[in-house]
Amino acid sequence: MKVRAWALIILIIGLAAGFYDSAQFLSAGNSRWLKPFQLGLDLQGGTHLVYQADTASIASSDVAEAMAGVRDIIERRVNLFGVSEPVVQTENVGGERRLIVELAGVFDIREAIKTIGETPFLEFKELKRDKSGGVASSTGDVLKDFVATNLTGRYLKKASLNFAENLGEPEISLEFNDDGAKLFEEITARNVNEPVAIFLDSAPISIPVVREKITGGKAQITGKFSVDEARQLVRRFNAGALPVAITLISQQSVGSSLGSDALFKSLRAALYGTIAVMLFMVFWYRLPGLISVLALGVYGSLTLLLFKLVPVTLSSAGIAGFILSVGMAVDANILIFERMKEEIRSGKFLDSAMAEGFRRAWTSIRDSNVSSLITSVILYWFGTSIVRGFALTLGLGILVSMFSAITASRYFLFSLPHKTQTKLTRFFFGAGLNL
Repeated sequence: MKVRAWALIILIIGLAAGFYDSAQFLSAGNSRWLKPFQLGLDLQGGTHLVYQADTASIASSDVAEAMAGVRDIIERRVNLFGVSEPVVQTENVGGERRLIVELAGVFDIREAIKTIGETPFLEFKELKRDKSGGVASSTGDVLKDFVATNLTGRYLKKASLNFAENLGEPEISLEFNDDGAKLFEEITARNVNEPVAIFLDSAPISIPVVREKITGGKAQITGKFSVDEARQLVRRFNAGALPVAITLISQQSVGSSLGSDALFKSLRAALYGTIAVMLFMVFWYRLPGLISVLALGVYGSLTLLLFKLVPVTLSSAGIAGFILSVGMAVDANILIFERMKEEIRSGKFLDSAMAEGFRRAWTSIRDSNVSSLITSVILYWFGTSIVRGFALTLGLGILVSMFSAITASRYFLFSLPHKTQTKLTRFFFGAGLNL
């Protein structure tokens, strides 16, 4: 009775999870407790943007860190604008650093570009110096005499709006973090009585002359700003200044109809594949095959529940990972049933053959699943967004499949009458074409 009670509990949990998975499609209202699946750009449609980063003024050893900073800031910005599950990643193409932004469900490209590009690129420049450390001779164009320093908006802690005491004109106060304060102190120390230019989006906005070394990491930007312009700059600075400048080089809108078509084809492939596997299991393994189908249903409902709760952003690659894990879940049952068949052929009674089948198949199931999990972890750790989606769904599916194959299948099988062995029971627990 204890085994059958556990089998019933597992079945109820599977049914409850399945109901929750499908509730959003069955309910006409928008209940708070309903959590929809997160769909990726290829399934839901949206905006795909590609930016090129200007890393010429950054030391090669700092490029990777700077690009990571750009990615984090852009991701934070699109999250603030309510974009669900944005994909922001960097890549190196022929020596060029690029930023890939995918915004699922966002179809207004102009608004998306505005959202991402409105963070200004702030940098401080000093006059060129000769080999002796002195200021180099002028080229005739004062702006060309300046070279970039390491101090950029990446070191900005916060910005605030103030008004000059005498003229009442708006000015922007900047406060750098500890690293930025140190850099600012070094720059002002070697440029006493020399100008230090402040550039915003590659345009000079202020070129003050340093009177003395400045400590504490604070600076002021003055210029011909209106109050609204200064206030907007402060807001944009506080939202996160980019450590490197980025330029939009490609934009693409993925239509919702195209996304729906991809989703339909993915789901249809998953459905056909699952039905084919179920029919094979029932035909070849009979009653145990039917039990494996039941366990597979529990597996599917629990895995989809995890996809909702984590949540996992489902793309075509993610669905492929889920389908692959379905095959691995069935594979574990096949190992168990084949072991059972061998034990029955050796003359053991059905209950002993069932117990021995699970025991002997466990090591093979464990080793194959652990190796697949290791592969999933490596793919997730080193892969890009598409590969990571595949690895995540595959890894979660493998973990749940071990439960469904070992625990759910065991309780379901042992809850059936298996103590007495008749020709009928031997037929139902047989396999293949053997009658």
